Amino acid sequence: MSRKRTALLASLALVAGATGSALTLADVATAAVPCTVDYKVQNQWDTGFTTAVTITNHGAAKSSWSLGWTFAGNQKVTNGWNAQLSQSGADVTAKNESYNGSLATGGSISFGFNGTYSGTNALPTTFTLDGVTCNVDDGGGSEPTDPPTDPPTDPPTEPGERVDNPYSGAKVYVNPEWSAKAAAEPGGDRIANQPTGVWLDRTAAINGVDGKMGLRDHLDAALEQKGSDEMVVQLVIYNLPGRDCAALASNGELKPDEIDKYKTQYIDPIAAILADEKYADLRIVTTVEIDSLPNLVTNTGSRETATPQCDTMLANGNYIKGVGYALNKLGDVPNVYNYVDAGHHGWIGWDSNFTPSAEMFKKAATAEGATVDDVHGFIANTANYSALKEENFKITDTVAGKSVRESNWVDWNQYTDELSFSQALREELVSIGFNSGIGMLIDTSRNGWGGADRPTGPGATTDVDTYVDGGRYDRRINPGNWCNQSGAGLGERPQASPEPGIDAYVWMKPPGESDGASKQIDNEEGKGFDRMCDPTYEGNARNGYNMSGALGDAPLSGHWFSAQFQELMKNAYPAL
Repeated sequence: MSRKRTALLASLALVAGATGSALTLADVATAAVPCTVDYKVQNQWDTGFTTAVTITNHGAAKSSWSLGWTFAGNQKVTNGWNAQLSQSGADVTAKNESYNGSLATGGSISFGFNGTYSGTNALPTTFTLDGVTCNVDDGGGSEPTDPPTDPPTDPPTEPGERVDNPYSGAKVYVNPEWSAKAAAEPGGDRIANQPTGVWLDRTAAINGVDGKMGLRDHLDAALEQKGSDEMVVQLVIYNLPGRDCAALASNGELKPDEIDKYKTQYIDPIAAILADEKYADLRIVTTVEIDSLPNLVTNTGSRETATPQCDTMLANGNYIKGVGYALNKLGDVPNVYNYVDAGHHGWIGWDSNFTPSAEMFKKAATAEGATVDDVHGFIANTANYSALKEENFKITDTVAGKSVRESNWVDWNQYTDELSFSQALREELVSIGFNSGIGMLIDTSRNGWGGADRPTGPGATTDVDTYVDGGRYDRRINPGNWCNQSGAGLGERPQASPEPGIDAYVWMKPPGESDGASKQIDNEEGKGFDRMCDPTYEGNARNGYNMSGALGDAPLSGHWFSAQFQELMKNAYPAL
């Protein structure tokens, strides 16, 4: 299987090289203006358009570039390729990606984007390259002679290739079962149309259990929602043997040594369904085995946080084998996009965890026949609560002679939030051999931390703890707390390409589904009782021996928790 986005980036990146160091007399007039921009509206319809932009550099060679222009009307960029695009009002900036920053003298670079408009779609008249005004090539036109009736959803690819970002220009599947539960809650209709992940958390879930939809049911429903548009379906692959070795609330059905059952009774049937030609036009995103690989780094050996169960899974290698096998088999399906779970900044953001975790991901991605080409990206903060952005303090701040890293909350972590962690982890993963085109997903389903207690600025500068605690959005007692957290809120709504290197913000964990029962509940789902879900629990080494911060009266993990759903809506940020 060839890597989908590698071919795409190669075909759309640098389109011409340097013309040489010597200039003829005929070149002098052109060289007087250091750049030329060719802006062509390739397709246009009632509410949108697709544009191709080519920059030609007549000045000194560049190792990076930034093109700016101002729209004449109310045009808005919705998604793009081969450039990092941002917009403020009518002003647009396009900056190079990591792979196409070099722009030789006489060389050209091309990128494109989709946009929306109403009224007229007038061409921009002025472009600046790194602040210097360019010539505008008038060879293009703004009105195609035969405009299409529907917008294109992504840059063109060769048959059988995956797109760079599956979320770009696509709708995302709304799980009707979750949507119905959300809509039945007072005020829940405000978010019932949001896309969430479909959790395949036991073998029975593949065909459906207790009257619930199975995998084929969800894929068929996605085809109905798709219509003529592109459609992403989000699946959580979550059933490793010895699952969640450092927790009890979501222990799975398979014993630590049942790797063969995992392969033949769980992964193989899923892969067979996904490979059905009936579903070939869906973009199927998989989140592969949350809460697994980082445990092999942080909860094994002589560490205070180690558990016998995690030591067992490190020794038998079945987390590595299972993830590798899943990546290999699912990656063979041309329209599947594998994203490996990467924990969160409050778990592996420390120096001692960060690089070892990346190396563990690489080990799994090259096990059981898998290669790095089977990994389209990684996902952070799955089913967790870490803030997307902490804007009131920075990791480099110093207060009263102490670094923010010395505060009790940050506790020498390298990162303060999920966005900075995810972007840095992506760079680390590329540096150790993952493809340069990998993207990150961030689960923002429960990390909004809004409401009346959301800080509006940093804390007082009397000491570093007051400064950090007074300004942090994340109001948990400790970042190690993970179960049904009190005070949490819905986070950023699902959206594609929100930041450089981030393929999408997603709601992979369906809001309102419990993390675990707050007391022992007998069940046939293999789910144990974890004291971290008990609001009276005083903690352990993994949360610094703090209170659990969990809500009371919670049901089993995955079951509907109305009180949590209402709290998430009340504390949503952005507010509902």
